[in-house]
Amino acid sequence: MQLKGIYAPIVTPFNADESINYPVLEQLIEYLIANKIAGLVPGGTTGEVYAFTEAERLDIFKFTKEKVNGRVTLIAGTNSGATRDVVRYSQIAEGMGYDALMVAVPPYSRPNQRELLAHYEAVAKAVKIPIVLYNFPWRAGTEVSYEVMDGLTKYDHIIGIKEASSDMSRVYEFRLRYGDRYQMICGSDDQALDYFLWGTTSWIGGAASCAPLEHYNVLEAALANDFVTARQHMDKLLPLLRNMESGGYTQKVKLGCELRGIPVGKPRQPLLPCPLKTAQNLSIFKTI
Repeated sequence: MQLKGIYAPIVTPFNADESINYPVLEQLIEYLIANKIAGLVPGGTTGEVYAFTEAERLDIFKFTKEKVNGRVTLIAGTNSGATRDVVRYSQIAEGMGYDALMVAVPPYSRPNQRELLAHYEAVAKAVKIPIVLYNFPWRAGTEVSYEVMDGLTKYDHIIGIKEASSDMSRVYEFRLRYGDRYQMICGSDDQALDYFLWGTTSWIGGAASCAPLEHYNVLEAALANDFVTARQHMDKLLPLLRNMESGGYTQKVKLGCELRGIPVGKPRQPLLPCPLKTAQNLSIFKTI
């Protein structure tokens, strides 16, 4: 499986009582598909999966699968704090017909590299569909090291890694160490153009939920080897991405959806809506 294009870790719309707003979720799905998204990733951090019950997570998987109905690639975010739960969610997603999985480092426990390798091996042995790892040490507290990646080379269905460390040296090193064995997927939004210059063909970006076509334009030009045009598109998008990366990422993505006419509502607590000053700063949507 070769990932190519923009994949949106889709936000979760909530009603005023924090219940999931499924009609708006359907609206968002249709908006993203209409704006050239290659795939959706329900169950990601931007979707506030950490604040879901198990039933809500599985309902989101089922609803998204039914509404997409094969039109774009579906990657299930199956991360959790316990390996057994990740295995169970992954097997359920596989049974639903998901195309692939995205599995981050388990939160809060901060496993060492030997433990993390054992965790990923347990997931790999439990399913047959493609797996994308997710390296975001700032959030997880643990990096997916080369030791782990070396140990996983025997699992052909572990196809790549979403890299969100902001360490471009890993992008270069991956090419030298692994060649074509692993796909390098952009997860550091404000460095996207650098990733594409070094051969990355896919971008899993949370802000794609509110600016899908703008993400697409950058990558499409890069894939055509037109980096002058790609840079022009990135110049327009970069201020928004840098604003979002400065803090309150999920809240700002949800606000961006609201500014695009998709009433996704407030985040679920403990997150709070963006303050008025932040909302005013995101008027940048009018210029991209």
